[in-house]
Amino acid sequence: MDQQVTRPTVGVGERFARRRLRMSTLTNTRWIAVFGQSVAVAVVSGWLGFAFPIVACFVLIAASALLNLILTWNFPANRRLDPLAVFAVLAFDIAQLAALLFLTGGLENPFSVLLIVPVIISAATLPALYTAALGVVVVVAATVLVFTHLPLPWHPDIPFDIPFVFVAGMWAAVLSSVAFTAFYVHRVADEARSLADALAATELVLQREQHLSALDGLAAAAAHELGTPLATISLVSKEMDRATTEADPLKEDVRLLRAQADRCREILSRLSTLNTSSEEMISRMSLREMVEEVADPHRAFGVEITTRHSDDGSPEPVLRRNDGIMHGLGNLVENAVDFAREQVTIDLDWSSEHVRIAIVDDGPGFPTDQLEKLGEPDLGASRSIIRSRKGGPGLGLGIFIAKTLLERSGATLHFRNAGRPDAGAAITVRWPRSSIEAKAA
Repeated sequence: MDQQVTRPTVGVGERFARRRLRMSTLTNTRWIAVFGQSVAVAVVSGWLGFAFPIVACFVLIAASALLNLILTWNFPANRRLDPLAVFAVLAFDIAQLAALLFLTGGLENPFSVLLIVPVIISAATLPALYTAALGVVVVVAATVLVFTHLPLPWHPDIPFDIPFVFVAGMWAAVLSSVAFTAFYVHRVADEARSLADALAATELVLQREQHLSALDGLAAAAAHELGTPLATISLVSKEMDRATTEADPLKEDVRLLRAQADRCREILSRLSTLNTSSEEMISRMSLREMVEEVADPHRAFGVEITTRHSDDGSPEPVLRRNDGIMHGLGNLVENAVDFAREQVTIDLDWSSEHVRIAIVDDGPGFPTDQLEKLGEPDLGASRSIIRSRKGGPGLGLGIFIAKTLLERSGATLHFRNAGRPDAGAAITVRWPRSSIEAKAA
């Protein structure tokens, strides 16, 4: 049971637009790499005195620095590159590092583990296809370095033979690190993005509800400001009515003008009271009144909605109208109606300790392997099996919004399948009575 939340269909590049790296992030990271590579070459050559192609190494480091300068001169620091451009830059980094490793011992060089860094950056910011392509580049580079490379810089008079099995182990370590870290970072970044999108949607829902509530005050202010000019119009039209005879062709128009002015005054009079004493009466409601108000908009879709209640003899809770609670419950009821065959039942019960609302439909129920994931902002690849009477899979966002809004009010939610032939999915929302009444007070 999943809210059919509309989300725009975007391409790969647009989908990752908000996660694109800024130019300054790439260039700053490369400056750090240039500095680290320069220090490593200088230390190995100057302090340790090992012989290796120093000039060629510094040429490769200078090429990386030159690319940084070109990017800095041609693009603003806050420019966000498209995925293909980032892919090309990271592929250059892999090639440059692989060339340095070729000159300094291949995979025998302990710095060979740095080959996985561009793949990690890609996994956090680029679509999976680009990350997979960079992973292939790393695998190819590591494989070539196993068999083709210059000797590892070392003391010429001290034998140092590294067995091939060790090099093969380094190759396997690089490959497994690429696969594991790329998958892990990609999943974490994707979940963070989904959560951020869902939270943004939740905030938009709350802002919309708050704006609607604020309209009461704006309407009252408008009524107050319009009162004087409307009174003038009413007075002038009354004088015009007196000044015209029954035979005057304008008589009927003048009377229509007076009638419409009086109607406007009545409307403004009602609007001016929305934000005063009547608001307090409207804003307080019993639990059953709140549930009926939530359910009423969904009764016209061919599904019967039945509400039942039970209690332990304690008074029915009286709540203050809460946009978050009502929108959250409305989402759950809408989901139930969307997937029910014929009936949705809303059970209410309360005691001196708790308040509980259970929403049960007679639809197909939740897929059992999805119950633990309900309430997450996106059910990922398995979302296509989420039940949908309308034929379209949901994204988990509707339930996430409902769960977030209701938990903010102090509720706990439990999702299950009812386990009866005439019942499908069941969602139980439970509050401590003291908590919800304190919020209503």
